[in-house]
Order: sequence, then structure tokens, then C-alpha cells
Amino acid sequence: MLLYGASGHAKVIITCLRAQRGFVTAIFDDDPAKTALWQVPVIGTYDPTHLPTEELIVAIGDNAIRRRIAGQLRHAFGQTIHPSALVDASVQVGEGSVVLQGAILQADARVGRHVIINTGAHVDHDCRLDDFVHVAPGATLCGNVQVGEGTLVGAGSVVAPNLRIGRECVVAAGSVVTTSLPDYATVRGNPARIVKIRQP
Repeated sequence: MLLYGASGHAKVIITCLRAQRGFVTAIFDDDPAKTALWQVPVIGTYDPTHLPTEELIVAIGDNAIRRRIAGQLRHAFGQTIHPSALVDASVQVGEGSVVLQGAILQADARVGRHVIINTGAHVDHDCRLDDFVHVAPGATLCGNVQVGEGTLVGAGSVVAPNLRIGRECVVAAGSVVTTSLPDYATVRGNPARIVKIRQP
């Protein structure tokens, strides 16, 4: 597997791959000062001719940057699911996505492309996560929650059942979402209240 991004998030993905008896061959990164990460060589800016048949994961936590980078790459995208994650056989996980340690994905959940289901996150039955979503550590999506593209569900937050969270929303850490949210909303608190709606 190749990675793009020699970051802390890359360390977690390396750990995940090693737990599956996989390995990372090399990491692309735009910072010339980075030469290695956990003994994995960082080989500089993206080169589509480097191991062109190897799969790649974009190891960047920021949704907008991950989306921009993914759109520029020619390699096929891989995925990784940590062995400690509990993923029902009916769950679908898209290319480029990662399911990290201790996460739980329940029956008929659908996870899009380049999604991060982070450490200990819970995604319950029939949830639908569009591309480039990040469900941060310890967050919980109750049953039948829809999450739009590019949204961040912050660490330790809870989204009540049957809600729709719009695209490119930010749910602040520790929030409890009890109503559906429009696109581009930033919310925080218990119950979560809209503090800003960004112009697209």
C-alpha cells in the first residue's frame, strides 16, 4: 500500500495495515523535510509512475484537503479495516476509506469513498455516509442517520436516530444532535445549536 500524507493520521493507518499483516511501501508528502515515518520512506511529492499498480490511501484527516488530493491522483485506491473493528457482513465500505481500531459498523450501513471511521466510533444500522466524511474518535451515529459529503462529526458527539446531516457540516466535539442539519452548518452543544452557516 502507498500513502499520501506523512502525518499522525498516517501512523494510525500504518498500524491498521500492519494489524492486517499488510505494509506500507512508501509515503508521498509535499514537505521536503520529511524523509521517513516509522521507518517507511517518505519519497517526496506525488509521482504517478511510482509503483503504478500499487493501491493508495490518502492519509489526511482534513476532509477538504483529502478530497482535493484524491482528485489529483492516478493510483487506484485501497482501503483498510482494523481487525478489532466490528463490521457487519452487510456493511458496504467505499474505496479509500479507513475503519480504525474499535469502531463498530452495524447492519446495512453504507460508507462512501475516502471516509474515516475513526477510533472507537459507532455507526449504527442503515446509516448512509457520503464521500469524504470523517466520524471522529468516540462519535456515535444512531440508526438511519444520513451524513452529507465532507462533513465532520466531532469526537465524542452523538447524532440521534433518523436525522439528516447536510454536506460539509461541522459537528463540534461532544455535541448532541437532536434535529436534522442544513448543508454547511456548524453546530455545538447539548442539544446542538447552529452557530454558523458557511456560504458555499
